[in-house]
Amino acid sequence: MISYLFNEIFYRPILNGLIFLYDIIPGRDLGIAIIVLTVIIRLILWPLTAKGLKNQKALARIQPDIAEIKKKYKDREAQAKALMALYTANEISPLGGLLPVIIQIPVIIALWRVFMRSANLDFGALYHFVAMPPGIHPFLLGAVDLSARSGILALLSGILQYFQAKMIIPKEEKKSAAPDFSRIMSKQMLYFMPIFSVVIFWSLLAALPLYWTVVTIMTIIQQYLAEKKFIKENERRTAGTN
Repeated sequence: MISYLFNEIFYRPILNGLIFLYDIIPGRDLGIAIIVLTVIIRLILWPLTAKGLKNQKALARIQPDIAEIKKKYKDREAQAKALMALYTANEISPLGGLLPVIIQIPVIIALWRVFMRSANLDFGALYHFVAMPPGIHPFLLGAVDLSARSGILALLSGILQYFQAKMIIPKEEKKSAAPDFSRIMSKQMLYFMPIFSVVIFWSLLAALPLYWTVVTIMTIIQQYLAEKKFIKENERRTAGTN
């Protein structure tokens, strides 16, 4: 039952979307079809991702306050109450950043299944209105074989993820040299996740790091726009209080 629901809700729509785009894109370029499909999926998830990014950014900004509360209150109950008051005051949900990740997990698994079968797709899962192509040529711009490994795409995905993670760290945290635990953890994650991505994608088909590269680029754009919006809102509040 679960497998059937997964196939009907995630796998088949993504597979059909990819084949449909492959059919209508001039030159029938699978790489371009993957890029366009990834952009469409990210636009659908844009509002949800925006909430998660806002929550993540807000959590990063109040890390010094969290550290101060943990230092001040040794009693776990008192500490929990103080932390909840801090989250409420800053309109933060402690688990708010998890929802976008949880929802995207089945999407990523479905994409992985589609890409892993890019050289031998299951045409029996196509909808009646999606035309079956005569064949799939798994290339990006006729140069990158998406059915093989690509060290360049793996490295690119890791580099972009590093810059995306760096954008989340508040500027004051970047300048501070204090050996705060939260800052140490942020710095470790800043380097660990990109390296981990490179190691994983190095051994997978090039279609997957291509997908992740596009996802990261769109996340960087979304974070940049969210930051600009946050700065404008702060300027309006400051102007209103003066």
